[in-house]
Amino acid sequence: MARTNRRLTRRSRYAPYSGGPDPLAPPVDLTEALDAIGADVMAGSSPEAAMRELLRRGGGDGRGLDELGRRVAERRRELTRDHHLDGTLREIKELLDRAVLAERKQLARDVDMDEGERALAQMRLDGLPASPAAAVNELNDYDWRSGEARTEFEKIKDLLGRELLDQRFAGMKAALENASDDDRAALAEMLADLNDLLEAHARAQDTPEDFAEFMAKHGAFFPERPGSVEELVDTLAQRAAAAQRLRNSLTPEQRAELDALAQGAFGSPELMEQLGRLDDGLRELRPGEDWGGSERMDGDSGLGLGDGTGVFQDLADLDELAEQLAQSYGGARLDDLDLEKLARQLGADAAVDARTLQRLEAALQRSGTMRRGSDGRLALTPKAMRQLGRSLLRTVAESMSRRPGGHDVRQHGAAGEPSGSTRAWAFGDTEPWDVTRTITNALTRTAAERGPGALGSARVTIDVDDVEVLETEARTRACVALLVDTSFSMAMEGRWVPMKRTALALHTLVTTRFRGDALQLIGFGRSAAVMEIEELVGLDARWDKGTNLHHALLLANRHFRKHPDAQPVLLVVTDGEPTSHLEPGGEVWFAYPPDPTTIALAVRELDASTRLGARTTIFRLGDDPSLARFVDALARRAGGEVVAPEADDLGAAVIGSYLDARRHGAWGAWGAWGGAWGEGE
Repeated sequence: MARTNRRLTRRSRYAPYSGGPDPLAPPVDLTEALDAIGADVMAGSSPEAAMRELLRRGGGDGRGLDELGRRVAERRRELTRDHHLDGTLREIKELLDRAVLAERKQLARDVDMDEGERALAQMRLDGLPASPAAAVNELNDYDWRSGEARTEFEKIKDLLGRELLDQRFAGMKAALENASDDDRAALAEMLADLNDLLEAHARAQDTPEDFAEFMAKHGAFFPERPGSVEELVDTLAQRAAAAQRLRNSLTPEQRAELDALAQGAFGSPELMEQLGRLDDGLRELRPGEDWGGSERMDGDSGLGLGDGTGVFQDLADLDELAEQLAQSYGGARLDDLDLEKLARQLGADAAVDARTLQRLEAALQRSGTMRRGSDGRLALTPKAMRQLGRSLLRTVAESMSRRPGGHDVRQHGAAGEPSGSTRAWAFGDTEPWDVTRTITNALTRTAAERGPGALGSARVTIDVDDVEVLETEARTRACVALLVDTSFSMAMEGRWVPMKRTALALHTLVTTRFRGDALQLIGFGRSAAVMEIEELVGLDARWDKGTNLHHALLLANRHFRKHPDAQPVLLVVTDGEPTSHLEPGGEVWFAYPPDPTTIALAVRELDASTRLGARTTIFRLGDDPSLARFVDALARRAGGEVVAPEADDLGAAVIGSYLDARRHGAWGAWGAWGGAWGEGE
């Protein structure tokens, strides 16, 4: 018997995915996001402000919060600009005019009608007041001769009833078109039961069974299928508050007209009584809804009461979305965004963009690149600093490799090059294993201990004594001091961010590829200070006069003396002459133009660096002739060099100088540093 192929007979059902985040959504680009945040942090923003700025701008091809907010505002302007609120009154006026015209035609062609009655009827029609409400009231007891006219006039009462109900229950206007007496009776019963339920709920006397019984009896009137009395109240109160805001937006004359017409809705005042009772109950249960707002609408497209209420609900949704997108309230998070409302108001593409931003915010916080400190503020983590540094190092590498005669920084290599020989491993060795020699040693030892036959019948184990490592040529460690000018002129001239990028790139290179080197970052403005990389990257530009090279060199020399076995490397980035120095008591002395004492003290510390054997490079930013003469004299005195890069090339210049010092120094073979930006942690 042939087997049935279940793959061909199995039935499948397909439906929109509703299991949470889209599993097929493309991953967010954290690298691009972190680069953008890092750039803003280096420019002086806090990490939290930088992340908010990224979310406002958006990343890649996605729209950010600002663009979504602009679309929300534009949608709101369209709704208020294109509509007016007297649509129901105009429709009533049109129905009334058609009824009167049909009646006049009937009076004119009815040859059997008594002339006296004809004259009285025409006189009554001619004397109708201009107000539609007053005219309708005048014709309530009129004996219509034309069936067409009577039908048009009855539509007015039916229209008012459906519009008033549509204000409270969306879609009711269409549902009750051509309603029968039984339909109206069912509606009246629903309103009475609803008011009883809400009044009992207000007194806390209702039960879940009461709600279940109400929905079983009248659920057809509530297609949104609320799950509890509270959900039902929320839905009804939001709609009723929108209806009240529409009423507030009408002129006093329009309100008076509608109030007068409403009394005859569905041919009975009971409807208005039930709706008034409902509105009062909802106001009591939801006083926090906006019952007092209004809007000015001067467009050309008329809105009926039901459609107008829907527009006012849309306006409320747009206002709520605008607040959520602004993220300006305390504790704001992108998870606050109502994606369903956003899709309803702006389309599915807007909801996709917002969801992408939510995923980006969550991914940044989960990735370990940002954390909230004890003070509640977000901060970049060391992991983030490493990722930013690798990205900057990549940029510097590309810049250097494009230069004529530049370093090929994409080569692979270690700090020391293999010499071609091997030796037995000793505790503390970090050199790579020679795998071939190690396995050979293990096989030889096993054969000697167990005999040649053991090699085919037992596993060969490696003993510590079997291990051999590759020998590399030794090199001396470097002791590097990077002195960066943090005076206000650096920020004023657009050199603040390049300075920080340079420091982070060098820090990343040293800590990932030349870990034996000792790097110290020193910022100097009016005074100098040793800085951790996180502190320097997050440093704000301050209006603080002074360039204290003397103090910075004091700190650099102290760093050099702590590492007497390392080759000192002094890298100075500045855009101004020294204008401050430390007094013997520790006070800062400032003078401009530069005081001879300030210059002399800076030169004295530079001489001390030279005596310690420091290889000195000064990076001059700007075209000040006085500064050029000064740094040229310093470099000649120290046997160093001056580099005058553009601000955007500062990173490549500093990295290149550091690598040149390693290559040309008496430190043995130099290995390239291409692996510095490798992936992973």
